[in-house]
Amino acid sequence: MSRNFGEEGRRLNYGTYLKVPELLSLQEGLTEAHDELLFIAVHQAYELWFKVVLHELDAAREAMFAGDHHSARHYLRRVHVIERLLVEQVDVLETMSPQDFLDFRSELAPASGFQSVQFREIEFISGLKNPAYLARLEADSDERSRLERRLAEPTLWDAYLALVERQGSPPLAEIARRGGPNTQLWDLAESLLDHDEAFALWRSRHVLMVERQIGGKTGTGGSSGADYLKSTLDKRFFPELWELRNTL
Repeated sequence: MSRNFGEEGRRLNYGTYLKVPELLSLQEGLTEAHDELLFIAVHQAYELWFKVVLHELDAAREAMFAGDHHSARHYLRRVHVIERLLVEQVDVLETMSPQDFLDFRSELAPASGFQSVQFREIEFISGLKNPAYLARLEADSDERSRLERRLAEPTLWDAYLALVERQGSPPLAEIARRGGPNTQLWDLAESLLDHDEAFALWRSRHVLMVERQIGGKTGTGGSSGADYLKSTLDKRFFPELWELRNTL
């Protein structure tokens, strides 16, 4: 009897490849609150997407250092699509009422999204390097080592400038002119700005969600909650590209 593709041996299936049993065992709540499962699943999904975003940003950076415009834009396009998904995922959290969140919120302290190391890694590779975050992590921890490595590594902007140098170091104002030999550099700059803008939109959407859930209460990690998040809304990965708009 003939076999269909993939049936030989049957050593692998969907569940074993994706480690589904292990994955589904990781949503362990601290309370009996109905919405705690939703809260955990959404934030674990964020961390999985952050892992993919970092994978793609690393690839985009290396492509730029290698002079490969096309691949860099491809990876950045994927990042942009994922970040749009991250923004939309806030809607899922907002199906949880403030009262439902309060059923288990007190058990979360001192854990906080502020402590997401992958989030900081995205900021670091994108150009927002703040060594102060390292002080919050244990000296010999893997998480601290990862942030130290990101702190020492070149950023996406460093990689872009290396690519500009490859093409004779034209000034940004010249790159912004339509047509000509710098079109690929301009298109890539716009892809970087897509990443910057999408992340800024996620910050803004997140602030509104937090205000809707807890108002002006302090964060579970000890931050000032929504007030702290509001202070981050002006952060930009590529300020040079935003300032360029003033001269066009």
